[in-house]
Amino acid sequence: MSPCPLLWGQDYVPVGAVGAQCHPAGGWDVWRWGALAAPQRFAEGAPWGARYLAEAAHRRRGDHSHGACLHLPLHYGQGHLQSHLHTRRCCSLFDVSHMPQTRVYGRDRVRFMESLVVGDIAELKLGQGTLTLLTNERGGIVDDLIVTNTSEDHLYVVSNAGCADKDLAIMRVRGRPSPAGGVGQRTAGPSMARVLQAGLSDDLAKLSFMNSITTMVFGVPGCRVTRCGYTGEDGVEISVPAGQAVELAEQLLDVPEVWPAGLAARDSLRLEAGLCLYGNDIDETTTPAEAGLLWTLGKRRRTAMDFPGAAIIMAQVKEKPKRKRVGLTSVGPPIRPHTAILGPEGTPVGTVTSGCPSPSLGKNIAMGYVEAAHSRAGTTLTVEVRKKQHPALVTKMPFVPTQYYMAK
Repeated sequence: MSPCPLLWGQDYVPVGAVGAQCHPAGGWDVWRWGALAAPQRFAEGAPWGARYLAEAAHRRRGDHSHGACLHLPLHYGQGHLQSHLHTRRCCSLFDVSHMPQTRVYGRDRVRFMESLVVGDIAELKLGQGTLTLLTNERGGIVDDLIVTNTSEDHLYVVSNAGCADKDLAIMRVRGRPSPAGGVGQRTAGPSMARVLQAGLSDDLAKLSFMNSITTMVFGVPGCRVTRCGYTGEDGVEISVPAGQAVELAEQLLDVPEVWPAGLAARDSLRLEAGLCLYGNDIDETTTPAEAGLLWTLGKRRRTAMDFPGAAIIMAQVKEKPKRKRVGLTSVGPPIRPHTAILGPEGTPVGTVTSGCPSPSLGKNIAMGYVEAAHSRAGTTLTVEVRKKQHPALVTKMPFVPTQYYMAK
């Protein structure tokens, strides 16, 4: 197989809102500059700094006195609860500029990607994308990626910031990385399509879930708009030239119903939608079968068994895994990660990986892994919080119905 050139860079920033989000297309040394003149909290140890969304937000408040390098905020002035509910009811803008974007070029680019991931990349139509898993030889999940087959002779890949170094190391085995660019934003929410359509010449009604186009967005040319999301709502992710990320974010935030949203709302929204967070709910010790992600395996790939860890993963498909990812609901104190899950006889049967009070449902929700014998929906288990035991019900996910858009 001839090597495929890879382009990594920081010239583009991903932007998001619920409907859409923002993030860089793969910059390794990108910092987000700006300050917010409002109550805010920042995630400790965040690998990337807050940039264009923070800057756009503080400009709208008239605060130009700071230029500090900030981490991604947990929330902006509205607070977590209000931001979460606003996303479900209207539209929010998320900074996803910390997420690397990669372009994979070359005659063998599809074969190259399929040597790394479990998905059927060859079957993707032009402009179509898919969630797929990069696996290791033990069947573990190295990262979860979105791979899009663009009409510009390359594959467009969005991965997790925390996995950037190891993803690049794996790709370097067969590829030749060189600088490229972009920053991301994500917008999401019931009114996302109406808000964004005002700044598009293309008809958003023709763009289905997991499809993308390259277009002008509110006067900013060369933006890649992908209809996807991490909240369960209809959303888009926009990869925008980094030098115009603040400009685009400001234009979106000028719409009164569009609020900036931070990491806290992102986490509770994705948990309500039953979506995994890499490092919490999936990692290199978790297989697709255990995580309930077998749907990411293409039918042809299952037959060919030509992806890393195929023998182990396909054995679990036939024999069933010993543990499974499940959803849990409860009342009482919130269920947090690392909480022990106990069976009917009080013995440990699993562990919580994500959990929080659900703003939409008014009760506690969580996900975690339990022994397969206790994974059926409707099973009553127990969680141990602050040395006290509380009943928890195995519940089907998503907890809140998803609103992904499919064009008619």
